[in-house]
Amino acid sequence: MLLFGKKNGRVPAFGDVHPDDDRDIEVRRLRDESRTHFWGEARLLFRDLVFALMIMALVLVFVAQPVKVEGTSMLPRLHDGERIFVNKLIYYGLPEIERGDIVVFWFPNDPGKSYIKRVIGLPGETVQVRGGRIFVNGKEVQEPYLENALNVAAADDPPVYVKPHYYFVMGDNRDNSSDSRSWGLVPEKYIYGKALFRYWPLSEASVIRHETDYPGVPVQRVERPDEPE
Repeated sequence: MLLFGKKNGRVPAFGDVHPDDDRDIEVRRLRDESRTHFWGEARLLFRDLVFALMIMALVLVFVAQPVKVEGTSMLPRLHDGERIFVNKLIYYGLPEIERGDIVVFWFPNDPGKSYIKRVIGLPGETVQVRGGRIFVNGKEVQEPYLENALNVAAADDPPVYVKPHYYFVMGDNRDNSSDSRSWGLVPEKYIYGKALFRYWPLSEASVIRHETDYPGVPVQRVERPDEPE
């Protein structure tokens, strides 16, 4: 259609409607729209990334902490060089420390060092090693996580009373572990993490959980009045 002028051969952008026909018409170009959409999405992505990093930082500070296993005292369950996450909330009693937990703690004789061991004796209990076997309050503890080849020595040790707010810990590699048998109990306040998850190497990634309920051995702490240290 030819109206009020010569045909110039150009097709109107909006059919027979021209932007100049109505000054309130908003003209948007696809190229400009795509550029605006891209930068808008980029800003949202950056915001979400910053938020995710903040959440991760809070988790690492208050909830979980990566720890590197050093040494062979926890063979065969944990190997030298493996990396695990530990639950830091256990420091605040969430959840309570139980027999069988693998915990990390500051070494009582040198708090600058960290150790990783398994909890064997709870506060108020009596622990004794007889013939290489563990007895808690006179009852033998079944330990399916041990490997016989790493526990050959049939040692005998005198009974040890675990004072309130202390724990008796041992390595799973009993023949090659420096633990409560040699340097004593671990104060509760020195335990800062419970092993949760092995994340390295990737081929061995797995949740670290209890492997026994210790049948026949009491699972609740025996309440006794505090004794002088």
